[in-house]
Amino acid sequence: MKFLAITLIAHGPHPITGELKSTNARLREVVDNAVLVEELGFDGFGVGERHERPFISSSPPVVLSHIAAKTSTIRLFTAVTTLSLLDPVRAFEDYATLDHLSDGRLELIIGKGNGTAQAELFHVTAEDQWDRNRESYELFRRLWREDKVTWSGRFRPSLTEAETWPRPLQRPIRVWHGSATSEESVDLAARYGDPLFSANVTNPVEPYAELVRHYRERWEFYGHDPADALVGAGSAGFYAARTSQEAVETYRPIYDARLVLFKKNGVDPVFHTLEDAIERSSILVGSPQQIIDKVHRYHERLGHEVMHLSADADGLTDKQHRASLELFQSDIAPVLRREIPSRPFPGYGSQQQHERQS
Repeated sequence: MKFLAITLIAHGPHPITGELKSTNARLREVVDNAVLVEELGFDGFGVGERHERPFISSSPPVVLSHIAAKTSTIRLFTAVTTLSLLDPVRAFEDYATLDHLSDGRLELIIGKGNGTAQAELFHVTAEDQWDRNRESYELFRRLWREDKVTWSGRFRPSLTEAETWPRPLQRPIRVWHGSATSEESVDLAARYGDPLFSANVTNPVEPYAELVRHYRERWEFYGHDPADALVGAGSAGFYAARTSQEAVETYRPIYDARLVLFKKNGVDPVFHTLEDAIERSSILVGSPQQIIDKVHRYHERLGHEVMHLSADADGLTDKQHRASLELFQSDIAPVLRREIPSRPFPGYGSQQQHERQS
């Protein structure tokens, strides 16, 4: 199994103290966390894309470019690139440039995105978002593979023998399709033989397992070898300690603060207590063995080879956050890497990463 640390760059008050960091400090914290997880041996670092508060992740290529300059081996992911909102030509130019600046360490996770800002800022609606996502991806895919493209569609001007520069380093690049609930994303991934990344955060495992099952069915429908299907999955929170009692005691105030925020925003939480979340959600809070056992239970349902943890402290102190990540890499990751085989990452930089992990 391989492990990513992902951030959506949420920017809000500390859940317990109420302290609010400056925008500058929060963005620098993201870069510092990327350097830390490379140092600790994670396989990848991902930056999400959101266009409304409380997130400040509207420009993943810029953030990832800075991270690329501060790191040397870790794979860099978008989580997700909202192609339904973007001009695919402009997105290609940004990410082809980043592909070079990262020495071919880039992978994309694409999705339609969510939130009311899509309609307000980009005039993308619930009625056309899936068509936009599909059309943008199909053009983006061709731009990455073809030196000259002739194309026409509904949502941007047509192209005639169009050239786009710079040409990327990875030819082609691997593109994952992120999905929380949508069969549209699943079908698009299966059609093109691309991997699927299940959000696996908000609900119990059942709806995510159903989407993965549908992905594998559509994968075979489109004529791909079942053995080549590749799945990643998220997690809803992480804190590891030597004992389950210590983990729960430390994480409880953080989870309780999350429930208070849900109530304030009029959201009915799916899991009403930390114990319920530990039992039925993808949250990973406990001792190393408890977390290993839980990942195995999820793997039985999803068959995933890649999973993500939150890159952010999420209310933990810096010392607690680092200690938890260190414990993950020393006591949890080696067992899961050994017991759940995963395929190597493609492209440039993979050999360096393989040698580091051997």
